[in-house]
Amino acid sequence: MKKIRISAVSYTNTKPFIYGLEHSGILQKIDLSLDNPADCAQKLIDNVVDIGLIPVAATLSLPRWEIVSDYCIGAVGAVNSVFIFSNCDVREVETLQLDPQSRSSNNLARVLLKNYWKTDHLMIENSDKYSISTDSKTAFVQIGDRTFGKKEKYPFVYDLAEEWQKFTGLPFVFAAWIANKTIPAGFIIEFNQALKFGLDHRTELLKEIPQRQDFDFEDYLMHKLDFDLTENKKKALFLFLDYVKGL
Repeated sequence: MKKIRISAVSYTNTKPFIYGLEHSGILQKIDLSLDNPADCAQKLIDNVVDIGLIPVAATLSLPRWEIVSDYCIGAVGAVNSVFIFSNCDVREVETLQLDPQSRSSNNLARVLLKNYWKTDHLMIENSDKYSISTDSKTAFVQIGDRTFGKKEKYPFVYDLAEEWQKFTGLPFVFAAWIANKTIPAGFIIEFNQALKFGLDHRTELLKEIPQRQDFDFEDYLMHKLDFDLTENKKKALFLFLDYVKGL
């Protein structure tokens, strides 16, 4: 059988899934690459891969897509790795610098600014020094491992999953396993089993992760992240896409 090409995000939040894929027989049936979220999405858009753990906003760039897993990168409340960092209240920010590695989180920030905080900002993409906010009215979006230990460095910090829940009452889905073509049903069953294996063995995985004094990996992987793609999360996913279309 031809190998299924899969792109997954290379952040810590994906390590349980990678652990499951690497410790099951499915590894012999896939061609796995690890990428940042934006590149992961682009590979699926360009048909370089068949399945991607992609930022959900990227589905709007796919002519055809379908969810192929019972699992996702999601949160019910604060996720502790997707933020707006700012030197002032978000309603006073004049310039928001966007994360070049993100699609969904940048769009989530835009959705919240427009519909929840009711403000309008100059958005800057691909700034060389986007994550350095020294101006009192400039803030930036940042996601993933680069945010670890950074919450104490800025006077105003907004966890975007938490703010979304305040706005909608729903959880949030940052990334889902999406295919751009029909995937054999038998493979999907085996794929889900491999992902579940990884989630079930997070305790073993945590022993392999170098610890930090400024970040609690156990709390992050066991509690902050919520990996089950529930009906409520699907509802949130499609609501978010509707908001993105309205930007």
